[in-house]
Amino acid sequence: MKNQTKVIAEKGIQELFITREFDAPRELVFKAFSDPELLVQWLGPCDLTLKIEHLDNRAGGSYRFLHCNATGQEFAFNGVIHDVTTPERIIRTFEFEGLPERGHVSLETATFEPLDGDRTKLTIHSVFKSVADRDGMVASGMERGVRESHERLDELFAKELA
Repeated sequence: MKNQTKVIAEKGIQELFITREFDAPRELVFKAFSDPELLVQWLGPCDLTLKIEHLDNRAGGSYRFLHCNATGQEFAFNGVIHDVTTPERIIRTFEFEGLPERGHVSLETATFEPLDGDRTKLTIHSVFKSVADRDGMVASGMERGVRESHERLDELFAKELA
């Protein structure tokens, strides 16, 4: 596979980085991360569908998404949006609602860097409340979900650019 998703989670540090290049212009990659009609087509593992309860994609806005499995079980996550600089950057929080207690929030900064040939480099930097929270996210299967999401994005971009 030409474009590989890299997840970097150094031991003992409460942050992680996700990087990926896409064969699509920056404006389209940014739109895929901010447009509800596109988000539902790619975000999440292949065996789950995405429902967007709400998405107010602006500074001071918020979101709540639900991943649903084949039996109808829902996994909710939400956050507050701190900055949207089109088509360069999105800064928001992320909280999975399925934990026994609230407050395990991470801060995500997604940057969209234009590359030659109408390509884009995505970098997501996530900072967690603790190393344990970061390690828990990694252990949850997050990496599989990110990789499958990015593969679905490749398919979406191929369709959009055809």
